[in-house]
Amino acid sequence: MTSDDRFEQLLGTLLRGGVLLAGAVTLAGMVLRLLGDHGVPVEDATFHGEPAGLRQVGSVVAGALAGRAEAIVQLGVLLLVATPIARVAASVVTFALQRDRLYVGVTLVVLAALTWGLLSG
Repeated sequence: MTSDDRFEQLLGTLLRGGVLLAGAVTLAGMVLRLLGDHGVPVEDATFHGEPAGLRQVGSVVAGALAGRAEAIVQLGVLLLVATPIARVAASVVTFALQRDRLYVGVTLVVLAALTWGLLSG
């Protein structure tokens, strides 16, 4: 197995793990939400958007740590968005190990743009 094959396997594992983790977190939030409503039908026919308290990464993490179901669902969505960003970060490390300066530079620009987009809301 070549180093490129190992790299592709690592990235595949990273992407699968990220998607599975995001799905598990989202599912846990949905279950908590349904249990918290105690059988009251959930009104989801009309889209209301996220409340202001769930539009920043810090407030989503704080809400999830506090056990708020909506924040846990939102955290799952953030993990899903962060998965390809982690893939780009892994690429930076791999290209650095291969001493490929051009691809390290290009990938760092992509990583900076993705991170800025996620954190700036």
